[in-house]
Amino acid sequence: MKERKEVFQTDSEIPIKPTYEAPKQTGEQPGQYPFTRGVHAGMYRTRLWTMRQYAGFSTAEESNKRYHYLLGQGTSGLSVAFDLPTQIGYDSDHDFAEGEVGKVGVAIDSIKDMEALFKGIELGKISTSMTINATGFILLAFYVALAKRQGADLTRLAGTIQNDILKEYAARGTYIYPPRPSMRIITDIFEYCSKELPRWNTISISGYHIREAGSTAVQELAFTLANGKAYLKAAQAVGLDINVFARRLSFFFNAHNNFFEEIAKFRAARRMWAKMTKEMGATEPKAQMLRFHTQTGGSTLTAQQPLNNISRVTLQAMAAVLGGTQSLHTNGYDEALSLPTEEAARIALRSQQIIAHESGVTDTVDPLAGSYFVEQLTNEVEARAWEYINKIDVMGGAVKAIEEGYMQEEIARAAYAWQKEVEREEKIIVGVNQFTINEESEVPIFKVDDTIRQVQIEQLKELKAGRDATKVKACLATIRQHAVDNINLMPVVIEAVENEVTLGEISDELRGVFGEFQG
Repeated sequence: MKERKEVFQTDSEIPIKPTYEAPKQTGEQPGQYPFTRGVHAGMYRTRLWTMRQYAGFSTAEESNKRYHYLLGQGTSGLSVAFDLPTQIGYDSDHDFAEGEVGKVGVAIDSIKDMEALFKGIELGKISTSMTINATGFILLAFYVALAKRQGADLTRLAGTIQNDILKEYAARGTYIYPPRPSMRIITDIFEYCSKELPRWNTISISGYHIREAGSTAVQELAFTLANGKAYLKAAQAVGLDINVFARRLSFFFNAHNNFFEEIAKFRAARRMWAKMTKEMGATEPKAQMLRFHTQTGGSTLTAQQPLNNISRVTLQAMAAVLGGTQSLHTNGYDEALSLPTEEAARIALRSQQIIAHESGVTDTVDPLAGSYFVEQLTNEVEARAWEYINKIDVMGGAVKAIEEGYMQEEIARAAYAWQKEVEREEKIIVGVNQFTINEESEVPIFKVDDTIRQVQIEQLKELKAGRDATKVKACLATIRQHAVDNINLMPVVIEAVENEVTLGEISDELRGVFGEFQG
């Protein structure tokens, strides 16, 4: 009988054999080094993953309504999306912000916006993940200042800032400053949080955006861990203890449709990070553990036959769970068309809840352990990822590899190859290059009101008219001096936002010291 295609391989071009032999048994147990089978002995028998829904749009007031809705539907953690001006350090009244305010996330200019964003939500009782990088330190400052106003115990404050600037240079583009001063800001955050916010995840080292840019699963894993290694080295270079700061590093991975390769990727990631941190001096198990958040693959969603995306998202979410994720965001089926509607967000959350409570996959730890295919695929993914990492090490590390364009070129090459395979119908995308229909979409579209920029501008005018201009000037001068003298920026940035200095003003002050990166 003829096979249905000539070549069987994963999306990373790992050949798939028709059958597999029994793998060598290592005797490794969940919760033990190198954590291939999971970071906790009991995994989901003890505690389910945190179910997050990524939300943020328009004004802080509108986003706040969505957060209350999601919390009421059973989500256990909030994930905040910020608009493009906020991500690259411009207030809503800046000329460069025109046409972008509130479009891909919420606009946050000041502490007053942050207060509105979390109105009626006690920061000491929730976990908040913020997808923010170049201005991550400022958004963290807003969050800390608001928590202090609420009377929260900062030592119990839980959450994550993405804060992964290296992948911005490699794959995404929302950077402000050059790589080296950006790395300095990140180590400032590590140092501050290790003393003041011990439960806060100081960075979420992101493979998600590397994958969205077109990388393979192996490249996503390799480049993410190479970036992680660069952060470890940068922190050690300023005298931080790896056994302390590495406990609060987390990761953010993508989940795509190649089910078993995704599971293998997650299992390999834990094992590789454990080996990497141990080689760099980590002796505490919590400093060797790779804890990660997963988001289902936005780039896999199709505008054609959008309801098919519910199946894609469910498949991807199941791979993340079987791979041992610590938190999970599931995309709305309509996200190839617009920001998700409330209905789409609810269905996405229900998909997680059905997996958790109806599928039975959470009843045992690492249910695919010992699978001939999964174990050998895990080994193969790991081996290919180490090849990339070793090559990057020879180049001088991730920062050097990014400066020379190596990662960017590899991602672009993989993205081009994928697209050509889709066009040749060597890769089938249901509803796109096969199984198509003539359709007129009846999916409701979520639209953001274009007038919100004017709302933000008026609020900024009111803020600036009512604040103490002398204190603002003094705060900005102190920030500049700390930047020049290489003194930790976090305490003075927190003081500044408490005195109603805006995100754009802080970003501009540091532009004057560090300059801007021209990618």
